[in-house]
Amino acid sequence: MSLVSVVQTIQDSGIAEWMRSSVKAMPIVESIHVLAAATVFGTIFIVDLRLLGFPDTRRPFTRVSDEMLRLTWGAFCVAVITGALMFAANANTYFENTAFRLKMLALLGAGLNMVVFQLVTFRTVGAWDSGARAPTAARVAGVLSILVWLTVIFLARWIGFTKGYHFEAPADVNFAFP
Repeated sequence: MSLVSVVQTIQDSGIAEWMRSSVKAMPIVESIHVLAAATVFGTIFIVDLRLLGFPDTRRPFTRVSDEMLRLTWGAFCVAVITGALMFAANANTYFENTAFRLKMLALLGAGLNMVVFQLVTFRTVGAWDSGARAPTAARVAGVLSILVWLTVIFLARWIGFTKGYHFEAPADVNFAFP
């Protein structure tokens, strides 16, 4: 089974049809997706700023990280689910969209940055957890994280202006507003 046929199967699914035919589904799902993505970025940004020493280093990195990353993972799960719903509604168009592909690549980059940080740099956290400046590798990871997530946000907005719409309004929708 080719990737193109998988994408077509997703677009032909019942959930995709529901997303396309429901007047309320897409705006509600997209709003939740944006709120979840904002939470992901905001919580990661706080952790990254702590890596960079802002506002200071008195609060232990592990405490900041533990508090924020719980919210990050929850919001990330919501963003993935809502993103998958939006993708399903018009999978063929998204799949061919350059901005969408670049966004997925940027998300992969964010994940790789996090994995390298956790497996390599975080091992030395005991030496710089509280009151000490984070090592260069940690600060670089923080800067890269901020830049990659800003790229994800930029690309997400770009998708909205480049994806095209191949939706037809359901026959029973009344567009005559009072």
